Amino acid sequence: MIRANFLQSLSRLWFRERLSPPLLPLLPFSWLFRGLAATRRFLYRRGILPSVSLPVPVIVVGNLTVGGSGKTPLALWLVERLRELGWRPGVISRGYAGAGEERGAIEPVFAASDAARVGDEPLLLARKSGVPVFVGRDRAAAGKALLAAHPECDVLVSDDGLQHYRLRRRVEIAVFDRRGAGNGRLLPAGPLREPLGRLAGVTAVVINGGGARVNPGGAPCFAMYLAGRDFVALEDPRKTCLAAELRGKSLHAVAGIGDPSRFFSQLAGLGLEFSRHAFPDHQVYRVEDLAFARDGVLLMTEKDAVKCAGLGLPETWVFPVEARIDDAADGSSLLDTILEKLNGRTPA
Repeated sequence: MIRANFLQSLSRLWFRERLSPPLLPLLPFSWLFRGLAATRRFLYRRGILPSVSLPVPVIVVGNLTVGGSGKTPLALWLVERLRELGWRPGVISRGYAGAGEERGAIEPVFAASDAARVGDEPLLLARKSGVPVFVGRDRAAAGKALLAAHPECDVLVSDDGLQHYRLRRRVEIAVFDRRGAGNGRLLPAGPLREPLGRLAGVTAVVINGGGARVNPGGAPCFAMYLAGRDFVALEDPRKTCLAAELRGKSLHAVAGIGDPSRFFSQLAGLGLEFSRHAFPDHQVYRVEDLAFARDGVLLMTEKDAVKCAGLGLPETWVFPVEARIDDAADGSSLLDTILEKLNGRTPA
C-alpha cells in the first residue's frame, strides 16, 4: 500500500504541466533513460537487435506515457470495426500484472480465465471482443502462438506494445488521455517512456477525452470518447439499471485505472452523487479493500469488475463503456487511416 500511494503521488507530479521542484533531482536519471531508449530503438531499426515479422499485419495500440490511457476500449473498437469489414482479427497482450506474465508464459485467454493469471485487460478483451486473445511478455511469441492455434486470423491487434520493437508492425496508434504528456519529461522525472518526437513516426494519435495538449508531430489526431448508458449487475450481467434508479442511494465509486477521475467524471455527468475511491492501476482487490461500502452500493469500471466477481460484495453495479471516435480536423477517419496502411496504399 505504501508503494502504491507513493506511485500515485509521483503520478500526480508527473502530469502537471510544468516540472515540479520535487522532481528536479530526477532529471539526470531522465536524461540517462532518454539515451538508453534512443539507443535501443536505433539498434532495432538497424537490425542489430533482431525483430520478428509475422505473416499477417500487426496493429499496435500503445502509448508513450506510463499507466492506462484508454488503449483497451480503443482495441475493442478496432476489433469490432475490422470484423464488420470482413477481417478476422486476433488480439495479443502482455498480460500485465498476471501471474503468467511474471513467468513469461504464452497462453490463450478465455472468458472463464482467471484475471490473477492472465491480467485484467486481456480478460476483458476476451470477454468483449469475441476473437482469439493470447498473452505473453514476448508479444512476437504470443502472436506466433495465436496464429498457430487460429490460422484463420488475418490481422493482429496488440493491446499495448508501442515500445516492444521485437515485434514488427504495420500500424502504430499512440493513445493519450486528457492529461496529455504531463510535464513532457521522460521517466523518472516525467511520465514518458519515449520522447514526444516519437509521434512523428506513428500512424495516428488518439486523445481519450479530447482536449489534451499533445503535438501529434504530423500524424493525424483523433478525439476518442467513452460512452455508456446502462449499469450491469456484477453477479448477474442479465440485470441492468439506469442512473436514475441509483439516485438517492449511498453510492461508492471504485476505480483502479490509469486516471480514476475519468470514471468519476462519467458518473457525475449522469447526475449521481457518490464517494470516490481511487485505487492504483491493476489493483488486485480483496474484500477488506471495499469494506467501506458494506452498507451501500458499489459502482465500478469493467476493468475492476473482472477481478471482483465472487468476492461476496454488497450490491455492485458495473458501468460498461464503448469508444466513439471523431474524425480528424481534415475530415479523415481513424478507420480509413488504418485501412490505408493495412491495404498497402501507404508505405509500411
